[in-house]
Amino acid sequence: MPPTVLIVDDQLTIRKSLRHLLERKGYRALEADSGAAAVQAAQAEEPEVILLDLKLPDGDGLEVLERIQGVCPEAAVILLTGHGSVETAVTAIKKGAEDFLEKDPRSLEVTEVRVEKALEMLKLRRENRYYRHQVHGRAPGQIPGTSPVIRELHAMVDLLAKAPQTTVLIQGESGSGKELVARAIHYRSARTDKPFLEINCAGLSEHLLESEVFGHERGAFTDAKALKRGLLEIADGGTLFLDEIGDMPLPIQPKFLRVLENKTFRRVGGTRDISVDVRVITASNKDLAKLLEKQAFREDLFYRLKVMPVTVPPLRERGNDILVLADLFVQELNPTLKKRIRGFSPEAQQVLLSYSWPGNVRELRNVTERGMILCQGETIPVACLPAELQQLAGAMPASPPPLAAKGPAGAPDAGWSLGALGTLEEMEQRYIREILASVSGNRSQAARLLGISRSTLQDKIRRYGLS
Repeated sequence: MPPTVLIVDDQLTIRKSLRHLLERKGYRALEADSGAAAVQAAQAEEPEVILLDLKLPDGDGLEVLERIQGVCPEAAVILLTGHGSVETAVTAIKKGAEDFLEKDPRSLEVTEVRVEKALEMLKLRRENRYYRHQVHGRAPGQIPGTSPVIRELHAMVDLLAKAPQTTVLIQGESGSGKELVARAIHYRSARTDKPFLEINCAGLSEHLLESEVFGHERGAFTDAKALKRGLLEIADGGTLFLDEIGDMPLPIQPKFLRVLENKTFRRVGGTRDISVDVRVITASNKDLAKLLEKQAFREDLFYRLKVMPVTVPPLRERGNDILVLADLFVQELNPTLKKRIRGFSPEAQQVLLSYSWPGNVRELRNVTERGMILCQGETIPVACLPAELQQLAGAMPASPPPLAAKGPAGAPDAGWSLGALGTLEEMEQRYIREILASVSGNRSQAARLLGISRSTLQDKIRRYGLS
C-alpha cells in the first residue's frame, strides 16, 4: 500500500494542486479543510505524512498540531506557512513538526522532496525502535494478562511512568517478570526514546560490577588500557535497571547511593564528577530487610531505593493469565522450532491452571518449549508435560509422549502403542534416545526437557550405551 499523505488547508485550489502532485508521484492523498476534519482524518486513516496549514478557519495550526499528535503520534507533520509566519513555523518544529514549507509556487515545487525526506525519517525512527526492542519478542511496555492483580500492576506502572525521576524497587519471586515491569515503566514514560540498559548484580565480582556501572579511566588498573564509559553515562536521559540489587557488594553501595542522591559519580580512577540524568530501577527476589539485619545491605541505600516499591505477583495468583502467557509463548516459539502448534489441549490447560509454578513465568516458558518439541500434532497433550504436571492429571509420570520411534529393523513403528512399550527400562532407553534426537544431541537441553540433572542424564546415557 502506498504511503498516505493528508493535506490540511482551507483553500480548495491549494489542496487540489498538492493532491494532483502527490498522486502523480504514487502517494495516496487525502484532504481536510479544517482542524476538526484533520484530527478526525488523522485518527481514522493514520497517514504517514500530514501537510498542515498554520491558518485554519476553526483554530490555530499549533493547537491542531498538538491534537494531531495526540491521535496520530507517528505521523510526520510538515507545516504550510504564509509569508511572515516563518517564526511561528520554527516554534511548531520545536513542538514536534518535521518541516515547513512556504505557500508560494516555488516552495510547492519542492513539496515532493520534503515529503520523501519526511518518509525516510519516519522509516529510520521505526527501524530504530524495532532494532531496539526486537530482542524482547513483543511490544515494549506490554505486560500480558487481564487478571485483577495484573490490572493493579498496570495501574501502578502507569503512575510510575508519569514520574520519570522516581527511583523504583521491584520485588517478586524469581522468574515472575520483574525485568518486564521495569521495561514497561521505562517505555511508558517520557524517557521512552532514550536508552534502557540493564545489568545483573549477581555473579559479578566487585571490581567488574563497579567498572561496568561507573566506567573507568585509562590506567585505573592493570587491564585498563583505554577509557571506558559506564552504563550510567551511556544511559544518560534514559533508565538503568539493576537486577538482583541485593547482591551488590557492600563497598560499591555508598558510591551508588551518591548517584541516587546527587545524580553524580566518578569513574574508577577518576577525579572529576560526572552528572547524569538517569532513572534508576532496581529489582530483587531477596528480602532486603533481612539483609539489613545481617548487615549485608546498607540501611541508607535500602530506604533510598524504597521510594516506590512494586511487588510483581507470582504466576500462581494470576488465574487464567497462565493460559494467556502459554499461548503467547507458543506463538513466539513456533517460528524458532519450525512448528505450527495451536496451543495446549483442554486437559493440558487444566493441568497448567492446577500447577503451583514455583519457577513462575520462566518455568512456564520452559514447559511450553519442552511440550512443543515433543508434540507431534497441533495441540500439546498432557503426555508432553513434565512428570510433576502429569501427576496432577492422574497420568503416569513415566508415560512418554507420542513420538515417532524406530522398530528393531529400523522401520518406523506406529508410535508408542501399548504392546510395543516393553519393560520400563526399555521404554526409558527409547524415550531418552528420542529426546536426544529431537534436540540434536544437546545433553543440557535434553536434561532440562526430561526434568533431570545433566549428570543423571550422563549416567543413563552410559548405562544404556547411547553415546
